Amino acid sequence: MNKNQISNVFKSLFVILTVLFSSYSMAQEISAVDSTTNFWDKVQFGGGLGLGIGSGYTDISVMPSAIYNVNEIVAVGVGLQFGYLSSKNYYESYVYGGSLITLVNPIPELQLSAELEQVRVDTRYEANVTRPAFSDSYWNTALYLGAGYRTGNVTIGARYDVLYDPDKSLYGSGFMPFVRVYF
Repeated sequence: MNKNQISNVFKSLFVILTVLFSSYSMAQEISAVDSTTNFWDKVQFGGGLGLGIGSGYTDISVMPSAIYNVNEIVAVGVGLQFGYLSSKNYYESYVYGGSLITLVNPIPELQLSAELEQVRVDTRYEANVTRPAFSDSYWNTALYLGAGYRTGNVTIGARYDVLYDPDKSLYGSGFMPFVRVYF
């Protein structure tokens, strides 16, 4: 990824976060600090697990995350990602990295999300008739915008990588369904 693309990612994230927080910063009221509210009372832990197994294909993902509930509508957080992908007689790949997450709940049942993800991809391709074995390592950046139905601690929805490039992306599609859980 070149410097212009990285710059565009950060500009996009800045614009999204500015829009999300601007209405809340202008609507702040001056009030006494509530000493009974503890920082950790507003933190939730969760994330996702992924498992895909098919004919000669394996995809295992562990994605823990933590969010801080700024108020009833907005939450911000960080996440980690670890993954293993394998296609029998073709490749084996390890993925690891992190993300910044913003969640907005305009109504309790609707959750909008923005997630900037940066992961390292290390892949080893096996030799075949047309090519020798080789390895490839690179950084993959994604900016996901999503929406989901929320009930209790669980959100089910879909997200789209607005930076998706079929020639460079880690995934086969920019569109992804998700299940997100926070406790």
